Amino acid sequence: MSELPEGIIAGEDGEPRCWWHGNLPDYLAYHDTEWGRPVADDRRLFEKICLEGFQSGLSWLTILRKRENFRSAFSGFDFNEVAEFTDADVERCVADAGIVRHRGKIVSVINNARRAQELVAEKGSLAAYFWSWEPGADERPERCDHATLSKLGKTEVSTALSKDLKRRGWSFVGPTTVYAFMQAMGMVNDHLEGCCVRAEVEAARGAFLRPT
Repeated sequence: MSELPEGIIAGEDGEPRCWWHGNLPDYLAYHDTEWGRPVADDRRLFEKICLEGFQSGLSWLTILRKRENFRSAFSGFDFNEVAEFTDADVERCVADAGIVRHRGKIVSVINNARRAQELVAEKGSLAAYFWSWEPGADERPERCDHATLSKLGKTEVSTALSKDLKRRGWSFVGPTTVYAFMQAMGMVNDHLEGCCVRAEVEAARGAFLRPT
């Protein structure tokens, strides 16, 4: 086998993929079947931006392995239900050993649920709002290789989106958090060139009907 490009590793099936899943089965499944595939479901979008907030300072793998616990704690990330959470719900979540028990981030989810309701009332859906920020081709790097991606902790678009969310009262939505959200939800395709999933994701993005 020829030498793989930097940032590409071979799985047990011999297929080349982005390095970051480390061939861990659950992380590999996330890489292959979720990350980068376009999402228009409001609940999934809300879940992801909240979980990215929880991930700040931690690894995504930690959050991924607790994701079902988070879903149980936050009513499946139905933001209309979460918006009704009380102080008792905050204490329940703080006491829940199955999630990340960070009071500020827990309170942030409830706050953001209420801001999500406001955004839906204004824009029609979270999907319509978030996808309106999809970068154009001229705002993307010419190559998506390891050297380029390693410098993309945030972008001009993610910084602008972060500022707009904060202006609307959202919290734990810094530009790096927002860019990770954009990557995961398919608003960009950051599977490395040479990754066996990249073409699949690009095809899914091509077929995706952008919400308006």
